[in-house]
Amino acid sequence: MSTGNGGATGDSRPSQFTRDAVGTGDSGSGLSPETSSLAVNYETDCGGESISSFPMSDDLEEPVACRRKVSFPLHTPGELGPLLRSDIDGSKLPELEDDLPGVETSLLHVPSKCAEQAEEFVKKVWAAGWNVAHHHTLPDWLKDNDFLLRGHRVPTNSFLACFKSIFRIHTETGNIWTHLLGMIAFLGIAAYFLTRPSIEIQWQEKAVFSAFFIGAILCLGFSWVFHTVYCHSEKVGRFFNKLDYCGIALLTIGSFVPWLYYSFYCRLEPKVTYLALIFFLGTICIVVSMWDKFAQPQYRPLRAGVFVALGLSGVVPAMHYVITDGFWHAINYAALGWLVLMAVLYIVGAVIYAVRIPERIFPGKFDIWFQSHQIFHVFVLAAAFVHYHGISEIANYRLTLGDCIAREIQ
Repeated sequence: MSTGNGGATGDSRPSQFTRDAVGTGDSGSGLSPETSSLAVNYETDCGGESISSFPMSDDLEEPVACRRKVSFPLHTPGELGPLLRSDIDGSKLPELEDDLPGVETSLLHVPSKCAEQAEEFVKKVWAAGWNVAHHHTLPDWLKDNDFLLRGHRVPTNSFLACFKSIFRIHTETGNIWTHLLGMIAFLGIAAYFLTRPSIEIQWQEKAVFSAFFIGAILCLGFSWVFHTVYCHSEKVGRFFNKLDYCGIALLTIGSFVPWLYYSFYCRLEPKVTYLALIFFLGTICIVVSMWDKFAQPQYRPLRAGVFVALGLSGVVPAMHYVITDGFWHAINYAALGWLVLMAVLYIVGAVIYAVRIPERIFPGKFDIWFQSHQIFHVFVLAAAFVHYHGISEIANYRLTLGDCIAREIQ
């Protein structure tokens, strides 16, 4: 092609690009002040013609030496509107009216259509980005409950995908949210309790109750995190499963600390003995929980039995108190009734977890909601709140009696 200086460089570019502006106005530029568009006609080496349109502005002027021979029609701003509208095929835009005022009416339909399209888009993304599987398609390490047939998560190998599944519907949704909300509740209670001024709650009481708060928060926290990342991989699932069992032992230990402290408030020897016993038994449970086979489905009754036995170890100090102080005193002033109710809730929940009711009776009917593990979680939460109420009652009673020296003098 020939350029402005006449050299050949190729076949696909214009052979001539010279300008000779035709118009009225300034004779030096040939451009009218009203010029708003520029149509350029030029030839190619292949013999064809092309037309290009460029917007014009007041500063689009060139020196006289740079003028090239170009023919372009000039249009005023008033002429551009009809020209632009004439290029639009009205059949392709049925919602637009010919007259400008009519556009306002058609635009009223745009928000509703955008909302419908957005909703459809979200549904498609949801369906495409989330898959659940049948029980028989899962790897062996994910097959924990044979009576839950559908709605299982597949292995993700991604922590991000696991935590996104918190907001999805699957077999673990109820297990995650029951203990996640419970942990948040206990975090709030602990923050309120521990931030009370010393004139209301002394530091000794804060320290004793902290054992229970720590146990409850760790238990519930380990639980919902385990149920969230269980589908990550076999290694990750096994590790957090062990933490989940450790959390149960920590909650049991933490629950006994304030009760034993206030029940044997002025009796040092039994208090220290029973605290040492519960710490020893709890440590054994934690060690057993680290055993890899302990988490396998066939050891479900053993798991339930171990933690029930740990809880029932509290029968020994309870009977001690009844013998020394009497049953009526234990019920009214040592919160024994609340302690028994807590134990019943724990035991009933553990039994339901072990026998897998109701999904054992109706396989596939409780895949998502009201399965045994969710019921067990609810019983654990109820037991924790009951115990918090009970130890609050016994602490109030003990603290109104004064210290042990004052009682001995009386």
